[in-house]
Amino acid sequence: MELNIEKNELLNAMYKIQGIVDKKHTIPILSNVLIKTVEEQIIIEATDLEIGVQIFCKCDVVSVGDLSISAKKLFEILKELPDDIINIKSKDNHWVEMRCGKTLFNIVGLPTDDFPKFNEISSDKIELKTDLLADLIDKTIYSVSNDETKYNLNGIFVVSETVDNNNFLKFVSTDGHRLSLCKKLTKLLDNHFLEQGFILPKKGILELRKILDHGSEVIYVKIDKNYLSINTDKTYFIMRMIDGEFPEYKKVIPEKTANYATINRHDFLQVLKRISVIANDKSKGVKFSLKANNLNIVSSNPDLGDANEDLLIDYNGNQIDIGFNAKYIIDILNHIDEEKIKFYIKDNISPGMITQNSNDEFLAVIMPMRL
Repeated sequence: MELNIEKNELLNAMYKIQGIVDKKHTIPILSNVLIKTVEEQIIIEATDLEIGVQIFCKCDVVSVGDLSISAKKLFEILKELPDDIINIKSKDNHWVEMRCGKTLFNIVGLPTDDFPKFNEISSDKIELKTDLLADLIDKTIYSVSNDETKYNLNGIFVVSETVDNNNFLKFVSTDGHRLSLCKKLTKLLDNHFLEQGFILPKKGILELRKILDHGSEVIYVKIDKNYLSINTDKTYFIMRMIDGEFPEYKKVIPEKTANYATINRHDFLQVLKRISVIANDKSKGVKFSLKANNLNIVSSNPDLGDANEDLLIDYNGNQIDIGFNAKYIIDILNHIDEEKIKFYIKDNISPGMITQNSNDEFLAVIMPMRL
């Protein structure tokens, strides 16, 4: 096999797969990429057996074939090479030769037959807009649990629902202390597994998010019992679902009441950032005191001191004193695009809920803290 390819074309592809390849070297071939020629392009494959990606790159194919090379070393070499045409050639005993200008590398490879084959999904494809899927991910990924013992919370629950003849694609995540839910109006998504709902792993979703930033305006999704795949104009991506039951999240979501505050999102965010500097590094606990048109936020730390600030809000409900983790609320506010938010607080022991001011596409639930 031999080919000539522009450095940046190959470098951009290798950047996208660095988070997928296995860095623990438990199975040597999983630390490598598979590069194979197809007509006037190459397909670069990477997998950790749970996530897989194929990236298509234009090149000048001199002779057909395939090779397998270390993903990390190839990426590091490409970063240091000048912006020029790279010649890549497979040699005997799986060695790989790379030339760029006056630079020559000879790199040890592995047998391509050892590289795992990708699963094929035979279901009908579903068309989705890239920006819609990206927004669903951004508004829910931050509240996924990192506790590996709670494996069913280590991802985002994906489900389609029909409400009043309107079809929604819904993403939900929780770590037990907070919950995020985002839904988008879509055309009817006719898929049995999507109607039942399934959990996608955090690592897979983060890698998918990278692809969405560099893909086409429309993507095509296929879903079966265990896998979800996505096709863009230059990329094929597949991930294995988490085998588990997502908790009954609807029971956690409080009902909307008249006891809510309308708050300027930017001002709220800046106050929380300032006051939480003094908060305990682990708990990030701050105290909220709500009364007529005023929110007082207090942080106290015996090792550092205390801080408080008043924020003008639109609120005519009961006076309430309640504690929250400031970081959780900062995460939520960072992912809302609107000027104002609604903060529902029933009393000083019930969960708080934040929604967008203009619609119900997004909501976040935060458990209170004792301070």
